[in-house]
Amino acid sequence: MSSSLPAVGVEDVRRAAARIKPYAHKTPVITSATVDSMTGASIFFKCENLQRVGAFKFRGAANAVFSLDGAAALRGVATHSSGNHAQALALAARLRGIDACIVMPKDAPRVKVDAVRGYGARIVFSGNAPEDRERTLADVVKETGAEFVHPSDDLRVIAGQGTCALEIMEEIADLDFVITPVGGGGLLSGTALAVHGVSPKTRVIGAEPAAADDAFRSFTTGTLFPSGNPKTIADGLRTSLGPNTFPLVRTFVTAIITTTEEAIVRAMRLVWERMKLVIEPSAAVPLAALMEGKLDIKEKRVAIVLSGGNVDLDALPWIAR
Repeated sequence: MSSSLPAVGVEDVRRAAARIKPYAHKTPVITSATVDSMTGASIFFKCENLQRVGAFKFRGAANAVFSLDGAAALRGVATHSSGNHAQALALAARLRGIDACIVMPKDAPRVKVDAVRGYGARIVFSGNAPEDRERTLADVVKETGAEFVHPSDDLRVIAGQGTCALEIMEEIADLDFVITPVGGGGLLSGTALAVHGVSPKTRVIGAEPAAADDAFRSFTTGTLFPSGNPKTIADGLRTSLGPNTFPLVRTFVTAIITTTEEAIVRAMRLVWERMKLVIEPSAAVPLAALMEGKLDIKEKRVAIVLSGGNVDLDALPWIAR
């Protein structure tokens, strides 16, 4: 491994798997004859929508929280997030019996605010711009001494997210591809580390909305692009790769593919209707890209991580507003 890469590897993922085993679900892998016939491939869906808090994010948050030493744990943990990481860190902290403070923007959906509160975390509201959240978080950390756990760019989080891929590789033999959504890159980089360590021939692919293609541009040019404020239905993928995830993705990921907003909605609806699984738009992105023919998978064995299932049931994208 190059000296310029972050100091995290497959052994860290294995240690994370042992650490979080008492707390995280081993989620099921399911198949769909309909999807296989549509794609001409054998596709295996890893159901992280059935993970605790409804998303893979619990893995990374649990690894970060349970790897803290006693003194750090006493000071609690803090983060900025309006999404699944907020709920994941709140639950992990509750399970360890320590404090969690979550900085959330004032416009965060009420359902997510209520969920974070339900897990026992303290919420501090900030302005809606990323710099507002970061400034408020800095104040919280200064005041409490809490350990900052970044939603995606924390090495403990990356290792925790990689545990999902370890489970996939243990369960399914001879995979040609493993595909995950990519936003901040915690899931993709952790997956790539794990797969490379266990089965170097298996290629890891990231999938993201064309409307939020900063990871694709960063990957193809070698220059880290910020996400800006992209307009995409896949709200979990609006964040950028970071200083830790970017070099891991560049080193261990084969390609990043993109897909349209329309295809994301079609793929999401297909999974709901045919597979009877509640997934959020971000989780539908890999299947959407495959349905658009963005990767040659004919007669290949492909695993897709269904990253989460937290969706506003009053605002489903196929219902006219």
